[in-house]
Amino acid sequence: MHVISRKRLNEFCEQHPEARSSLVHWYQQIKRTNFANFAELRTVFPAADQVGKLTVFNVGGNKVRLIAAIHYNRSKVYVRAVLTHTEYDGLGWRE
Repeated sequence: MHVISRKRLNEFCEQHPEARSSLVHWYQQIKRTNFANFAELRTVFPAADQVGKLTVFNVGGNKVRLIAAIHYNRSKVYVRAVLTHTEYDGLGWRE
């Protein structure tokens, strides 16, 4: 799948270097597979959840939340936000 935008991942890693290896692993996995639907995605990312039209990934042992809009028909993943667990719980990202 094509990931847009990797810049958000890099910016998060600059502020939270301990998350870099987990986010790189997520990026490599999502990049090498074209998922047809959410059920297929869950075979690789079993902790992923759908929240409305967005998909929330638990990354780095549940320390990081990656929120993405996935267009399966176009094989595109739009990274909307990368948040710490605390930031995610604040619910501001849902607005």
